[in-house]
Amino acid sequence: MSAAENKRSVIVGIFVLLGLVIFVVGVFTLASHQKRLMQSIQLRAVFDDVAGMRKGNNVWFSGVKIGNVKEIRFYGDSQVEVIMDIQADVQQFIREDAKARISSESLIGNKIIEIFGGSAQASPVEDGDLLTAVNPMNTDDMMATLQENNKNLVTITNNFKKLSTNLVQGEGTAGALLTDSTLANNFRNIVASLQQTSANTVQASRALNRFTSRLNNSDGLVHQMLTDTAVFNRLQASVNQLQNATTAATAITDNLQQASQKLNNSSNAVGVLLNDQEFANNLRNTMQNLETSTQKFDENMEALQNNILFRGYFRRQEKDQQKVQETNAGAADSVNVIP
Repeated sequence: MSAAENKRSVIVGIFVLLGLVIFVVGVFTLASHQKRLMQSIQLRAVFDDVAGMRKGNNVWFSGVKIGNVKEIRFYGDSQVEVIMDIQADVQQFIREDAKARISSESLIGNKIIEIFGGSAQASPVEDGDLLTAVNPMNTDDMMATLQENNKNLVTITNNFKKLSTNLVQGEGTAGALLTDSTLANNFRNIVASLQQTSANTVQASRALNRFTSRLNNSDGLVHQMLTDTAVFNRLQASVNQLQNATTAATAITDNLQQASQKLNNSSNAVGVLLNDQEFANNLRNTMQNLETSTQKFDENMEALQNNILFRGYFRRQEKDQQKVQETNAGAADSVNVIP
């Protein structure tokens, strides 16, 4: 056999050996893949809208990829059922009350199913369990909301523009504060008045503090009134006496008022004397007549004394009066002499 044929045989043998190696590696790879497929469970979720979800998309749990979407099919009237292949080794971490929702890997990335939630009290999921689905927000709804927000933002911007224009032009209260010097001075005076009021309040508070300190002084009257029962009893007795005096003064006032009412009443003698003008004139005339009569009586008596017929009578009367006076004088002298 020539050298060329030997070289060709070696090359063919090498290629045959590489082919066998590749075949063996492929068999083991397929076997391991089949084994990995055999160690998985299936979970289901029913959505109203899958938002473009495709077969083979990833399934995440707590930010970790744990499986793929195996099948997407219609369910009921208009819903969609998604069947997921989940690795068996994460089965113990997913609870029966967990939920599934459709999300995105990024802002514009592929759709994924995210499993979240679940309480520690719930049991782990089993193969074929149905998870509660949380329907994703519709893209049209998101765009409508975004459009509405844009309109609101435009309105707010226009309002702020008008407000800033009014401020610059001095319109409104805020604009007047920024541009009107008179209003600014008034506002400054108001602030100064408020500061003065605050200072006065502080002074009043200090004065009140000093006053309360004096009230707490044990030698003060107020402290004794609050703590000493004897002082309080004396003060209460004084108040009672003052109340009795007030009551008596009220009674006296009532009596005086009743007396004044009687004086103003013409049904009694005093009232007639004070209020009846005709009776007063008659009484005045009567008094004048009495005075005239008295004068005439005196004149008559004097005339009788000078009358010769009654002169002896009046002389005897004078002598009797002199004897009585002398007797009284002697009795007084005898009383004074007795030791």
